[in-house]
Amino acid sequence: MSDARGPLAGLRIVEIAGLGPVPHAALILAELGAEVVRIDRLPGTAGFGSLPAGLGRSRPSVAVDLTTPDGVEVILRLLEGADVLLEGMRPGRMERLGLGPEVVRERAPRVIYARMTGWGQDGPMAQQAGHDITYAALSGALHLTGGTGRPTPPANLLADFGGGSTYLVIGVLAALIARGSTGAGQVVDAAMVDGAALNLTIIHGLLGLGLWQAERGVNLLDGGAPFYDTYACADGAFIAVGALEPQFHAELCRVLGVDCPDRHLDPSTWPGQREAFTAAFRSRTRAEWLAAFEGVDACVAPVLTPGEAAAHPHSVARGSYAATSTGSLPRVAPRFSETPGLDPGPERLAGANTTAYLLGRGFTAEQIADLLARGVLGQPST
Repeated sequence: MSDARGPLAGLRIVEIAGLGPVPHAALILAELGAEVVRIDRLPGTAGFGSLPAGLGRSRPSVAVDLTTPDGVEVILRLLEGADVLLEGMRPGRMERLGLGPEVVRERAPRVIYARMTGWGQDGPMAQQAGHDITYAALSGALHLTGGTGRPTPPANLLADFGGGSTYLVIGVLAALIARGSTGAGQVVDAAMVDGAALNLTIIHGLLGLGLWQAERGVNLLDGGAPFYDTYACADGAFIAVGALEPQFHAELCRVLGVDCPDRHLDPSTWPGQREAFTAAFRSRTRAEWLAAFEGVDACVAPVLTPGEAAAHPHSVARGSYAATSTGSLPRVAPRFSETPGLDPGPERLAGANTTAYLLGRGFTAEQIADLLARGVLGQPST
């Protein structure tokens, strides 16, 4: 019988609220069944309410003033019964608050202390400010974007999420497995620049073989090859083509009604192929071409907006998106046959669950009332 609680049911996580990859990792872990509590800043203080829309979903919020000793003590008490701490502050900030790894280890030696930064916990750039674009730039990932023009960031997908939250989750799960053997927690140093670089493994391999050039837009997978690119249709909408293998390339040419060269991987044939593909796609609308390619293995797909993607028949059939009060949101991935993940839950205001959550974690009503009165804890005003 399926377990609707998710594969991570029973895992308890304390998240120090931040931006980008930390809340994204937290919502993934929460929707895979972990009990995650988000520690927010007090309502009305600097940094309050800074979570981007969508990333604060599916977990309760407790507002704590971490600049006070009593606030730090609240977190340490929560960690005594937790498995994981997630934090994304600049290196040294947690230590200055009195919540560094050594302090946490003394109170909760089994806790996995998972740290997410842009540049990592050490190195000459560790203390520098940055964002996805700068981490992606240093990793080499940003250089690959933008075709033959200037590098263009694909939103904040390269480092924040592709190189950040993805590897933060991997690090947490790997450390939990290791704890099963050692009995002890450890520090996970997840850096967005490291993860973005790791995602370029195949590019480094091709460089080493002399099969990739530093120049953008001239390589097999960066839009240089005409059979791995996007094309405008008669209505201005775009179609993506990835017909690398000969059998897929032959089908592409057949449906488009263009001549298929004998050696389609030979760069000398690429200009002629591109000219033929461009003219062909321009002759019909995207809908007409999608109908022509229906059921054909030519590695062709429409370039959809996020809104169109949620409504696409394949997404609908798989239930890839959940309808929420704020629109369609992607469901957690991957999928599990026996312990399915949870649907996206609501986003809570900072401190919305302060009293209820702490009551369930051993704090008395009198203690919570005292901490609220002294401004150590916070909750939304009524």
